Amino acid sequence: MRWFVAAVLWGVCGVLSAGEVFLIPADNPKPMYPRPTYRAGIEGEVRVSLFVNADGTVSQVTAPKDAQPELAEAALTAVRQWRYEPWEVSAERPARIEVIAPMVFRLDDTPPVHANQPLKKVRCADLSRMASRYMEYFWIDLPMFNWTRSYLTHSISPSQLSDERRLELIAKLNRDVPSIIRRCNSHPSSRAVRFFPREVRELL
Repeated sequence: MRWFVAAVLWGVCGVLSAGEVFLIPADNPKPMYPRPTYRAGIEGEVRVSLFVNADGTVSQVTAPKDAQPELAEAALTAVRQWRYEPWEVSAERPARIEVIAPMVFRLDDTPPVHANQPLKKVRCADLSRMASRYMEYFWIDLPMFNWTRSYLTHSISPSQLSDERRLELIAKLNRDVPSIIRRCNSHPSSRAVRFFPREVRELL
């Protein structure tokens, strides 16, 4: 899973100054991509607004009301912990700086466009062996399923697969994961995609 931040390290100054002030991050933890949201294939951007105070703390941390709720909460939780190097207040250096931090939550997009080709070659025996190392609850996070979700998200044109339909197919794939693993356990020489939902299999 990937998380990106394009946090603006300069601020639009408040009443005390009309210039730009460079901010030096001291501790800016990244937000955690909520696992259920990631598994569901939901991506998004959250533009967090905050004020950085002269003592390096942050305050008035907010997210747009129309932001995806789980992603917004993850972004807010992280940003509330942010700290910057403090500065002395003066006529040129205001007591607080307003900052907009755009945070983008994305599924992994590292597999190549043709990631479907290696996915289609995975043998059930290999998938079963990997699944045997994890509790059933974590099967959904096996690389094969992560890559499939990423492939559906980043490698298929929106004109071919609407976002709504993509999320439906990812939800169906996620529900079928235990069944896919169990059927693979019974058919070790088969290719794993044979047991994927038909609609997903047709897109690979």
